[in-house]
Amino acid sequence: MALLPTVLSSLALATTAIAHSHVNNLVINGIYWQGYDPTSYPYESDPPVVVGWTAADTDNGFVAPDAYQTGDIICHKNATPAGGHATVNAGDSISIQWAVTWPDSHHGPIFDYLAPCNGNCETVDKTTLEFFKIDQVGYINGSDPGFWGSDVLIADNSTWLVQIPASIAPGNYVLRHEILALHSAGSLDGAQNYPQCFNLAISGSGTLVPSGTLGEALYQETDPGILYNLYTDVEDYTMPGPTLYSAFPSSVAQSESTATATSSAIVPGGASSSTASAGSTATSSSVKSTTAASTTVASTTAASTAASTATSSAVQTTSVASAAAGQTVYGQCGGSGWTGATSCVSATCSTLNAYYAQCLP
Repeated sequence: MALLPTVLSSLALATTAIAHSHVNNLVINGIYWQGYDPTSYPYESDPPVVVGWTAADTDNGFVAPDAYQTGDIICHKNATPAGGHATVNAGDSISIQWAVTWPDSHHGPIFDYLAPCNGNCETVDKTTLEFFKIDQVGYINGSDPGFWGSDVLIADNSTWLVQIPASIAPGNYVLRHEILALHSAGSLDGAQNYPQCFNLAISGSGTLVPSGTLGEALYQETDPGILYNLYTDVEDYTMPGPTLYSAFPSSVAQSESTATATSSAIVPGGASSSTASAGSTATSSSVKSTTAASTTVASTTAASTAASTATSSAVQTTSVASAAAGQTVYGQCGGSGWTGATSCVSATCSTLNAYYAQCLP
């Protein structure tokens, strides 16, 4: 069945949880693939089968460093495999579209990993997945807090483009996409990880399957890029996690993608139940249209241009709460130069450092 009506209702619900976000969907070669919506699907009697892994982050929250050696860091809290998968050719790019505008105070790097399932990803044991990094963008330029991979994502309407390496061997893989927010990472256990996972069936003629790292061994609490003061050490940042495989580019030119059709997730041994034309309906309502110029992170010039664009036009959804209404859970409520709401709704305003206070439940 076509998923666009479900997408619309999911997005409506997601906008009420503006503190953070989750990935709403993928766009691959113009085809829209629905992700898992943790803010609505847990409350539905018959949620759709999708390509995004199920997770218990109903508050659009994060995984903290004290959970790095648990299964939660792999694909988010209590994550279980998606019931279906998307198809992609090695060498193609995937547009990863977040449901809610990423908060511009949550600066940090973006990573993408692949892990072979060695069988169906729909039944894989997540603790056995060995991830290799295919993409990463961290600090780019600018004075503290700087311009980061997350700011590039914001400049492209909270969308990230990742390329599946052309040399990758065909098979079933889990794509692990992650934003690491560093706004409170100056203290132990202050970093915030937002891992999101998707099942892919990759086609092609490549032969490469790089060695990987188990999810519970990707990071340590005291890694230089995890325990890090965003406001004083901005130009001295070490990317955490495994080293990017030398044959892969650190990233590709960033831009939005428009879906022209939608597909339901493909279940093992079967095909998608339908591929319906989405056309203008998709671009006007449920899928972001391509309206902004491409942002290239490979050059300082392009990154500086994107930084200027993001500074002048990006909207920070977590700081728009009025002083009377109070800030939402996980929203900013104080810090040096902060002019927004300083009270919280159903939360406590906690000072994390001199530059950032956050509404915490």
